[in-house]
Amino acid sequence: MSNDQKNGAVEGDERLEAMLKKLYSFAPLDKYSFKQRIIIRAAGLTLFWLIRVIGATLKFEISGFQNHSENQPLVYCFWHNRIPIATYFWRDRSIIVMSSQSFDSEYIARFIQRFGYGAARGSSTRGARSALIQMIRAVKSGTSAAFSVDGPRGPIYQAKPGALLLAKKSGAAILPFSISLEKCWRLPSWDRIEIPKPFSRAFVVIGAPFKVDDPDDPAIQAKFQDVLEKLRMESDALCHSSNFKP
Repeated sequence: MSNDQKNGAVEGDERLEAMLKKLYSFAPLDKYSFKQRIIIRAAGLTLFWLIRVIGATLKFEISGFQNHSENQPLVYCFWHNRIPIATYFWRDRSIIVMSSQSFDSEYIARFIQRFGYGAARGSSTRGARSALIQMIRAVKSGTSAAFSVDGPRGPIYQAKPGALLLAKKSGAAILPFSISLEKCWRLPSWDRIEIPKPFSRAFVVIGAPFKVDDPDDPAIQAKFQDVLEKLRMESDALCHSSNFKP
């Protein structure tokens, strides 16, 4: 390897390190008003402590954990209204998620970052494409990513192709899963986001991982949608059954 190649490799490593550091850091709030900055900080911290305290009281019953691997990067995929419980369940694994530049997304980003996640924020000019490029680089370096695949605005339970594109570009496998709560509060959002009630049971169903050759293939997109819906129906059904078998 020539000196130029070595220098280029070092510079590439330094850029990657700087990018990853940024993903795990809170974003500056300069563009927001004083009132908005207070709300973002307070909401993110309040939601973190709420889920952390309640999460410690939950009983998780898990099916399919053998499908999960800590030894390779994965693209975790789930429905948007399960964000709070999914964030708690997969915490402290340095998983990267996509976050927009909106006011609402910023306090959600801070909430998940407190649980050990990174947030890839789209730039003001390039939006989601910029965030996706960051995620591809992170996953190629060995870091897992996660997508709430019908977010951020729905329609509910309709999977979008972003996760498939990330899996193709990074070479990582899709890991679909669903978590359903026996008891929860539902927020008045477009998808009625679920907040667990204390001492509830949480039923986790993890599907088989799969690779993506062509994210534009209708058959792959149909499989993706079908797998996620079957997992949701399975975990929801377990909430109403006493015959849970992990």
